[in-house]
Amino acid sequence: MEIRLIDKREEWQQFIDEALPHTFLHTWEWKLSQEVLGNKTFNLGIYNENKLIGVAFVYKIVARRGSFLFCPHGPIIKEEKEKAFAELFIYLKDLAKKEKVDFIRISPIEKRNQEIEDQYKNLGFRGSPIHTHPELSWMLDVSITEEQLLKDMKKRTRYSITKAQKDNVRIVSSTDSGDIEKFYDTYLETASRQIFVPFSKNYIKKEFEIFNRDGKILLFFAKLQEEIIATAMIIYSNGSGFYHHGASTRNHANIPASEYLQWHAILEAKKRGMNYYNFWGIAPEELVNHPWVGITRFKKGFGGFAEEYIHSQDYPITIKYWLNYAVETLRRIKRRY
Repeated sequence: MEIRLIDKREEWQQFIDEALPHTFLHTWEWKLSQEVLGNKTFNLGIYNENKLIGVAFVYKIVARRGSFLFCPHGPIIKEEKEKAFAELFIYLKDLAKKEKVDFIRISPIEKRNQEIEDQYKNLGFRGSPIHTHPELSWMLDVSITEEQLLKDMKKRTRYSITKAQKDNVRIVSSTDSGDIEKFYDTYLETASRQIFVPFSKNYIKKEFEIFNRDGKILLFFAKLQEEIIATAMIIYSNGSGFYHHGASTRNHANIPASEYLQWHAILEAKKRGMNYYNFWGIAPEELVNHPWVGITRFKKGFGGFAEEYIHSQDYPITIKYWLNYAVETLRRIKRRY
């Protein structure tokens, strides 16, 4: 086996299109989005006798608390997983030394599996103090009929969709990057209300334009007359629709516009022949005080199932890793998840 850099989008995307991972974080578009942020990227292919059997998208994050190589929701390996990952790990250790980083972080897309978790442990990995991307996602099978989708929803969600229709809420979708201005106003309002650090308008626009080149993204707006009361950015890729960004205003809080908007996004996934609609992260059931309890209830109202992945793994390289560990541990305690 050998690890080689892949510089041809077609070869990379063909593998991803066949694997259909439940993430968009290994798409070529996500690589380009990271480069917009100034991150150095590496598209690694795992080859067995010139046959591509796995890929790992890795990018370098430079931070004062400690720089690291990060593999988000990967690697994605089809064959000989244990041996292929061991080869990848050797390559990543060498790359980490060349790039002079303090640790390697892998956020697996593999479902919880003790055998794989033991492999990480035996190689010297330890659980990350914090997770960057969802490790518990809420999924909806959209291959069933529209009638069955409605039937499988919770009664309150079905009622909310009907109520929004009766309240004359209109849902419109857009591929016009100029509409990012409208999206961003609501996004900033939501960031202020929910206390999270928003991405810059320039980055959101660039990301949208990158995914829009092949029609893989849509902006949705819920309007009451001409007033935007909810909005979302949905990525359609790898056989799934992904709820990437969402925002709403406090105006007309009694009108369930977000439920109606999500229903349209789900129907669009179905129309495109997708297998799933991925609501992205939810809170674990046992954490009743988790900050995501409300949004989790909202997502579960549409029906579906949870998919839990292996916890994010770190491989320390320099002593500076422990500074990062302390900083992220404090951050986890502060944000309560």
